[in-house]
Amino acid sequence: MNATILRQVWSTVEDTQATTLANLDDSTLVDRLIWDLQAQSILNGSEIDEVSCYLRSKLSLIRDLADGRAIAATS
Repeated sequence: MNATILRQVWSTVEDTQATTLANLDDSTLVDRLIWDLQAQSILNGSEIDEVSCYLRSKLSLIRDLADGRAIAATS
């Protein structure tokens, strides 16, 4: 995965509402993020699988970031 895609992945995570990140099950969350990335036309067919695997490996971090954003929003 190149640096451009990696930056876009994390930008997409940041742009997604914290409640969405926290409330979707793992599979749906990965699908949602992939869909958002595909809508930006940055992924080709082979990159989708690679990014999906990467996202699955980072789900705990993604949820921790969402929790942190939700807490910050209520403070």
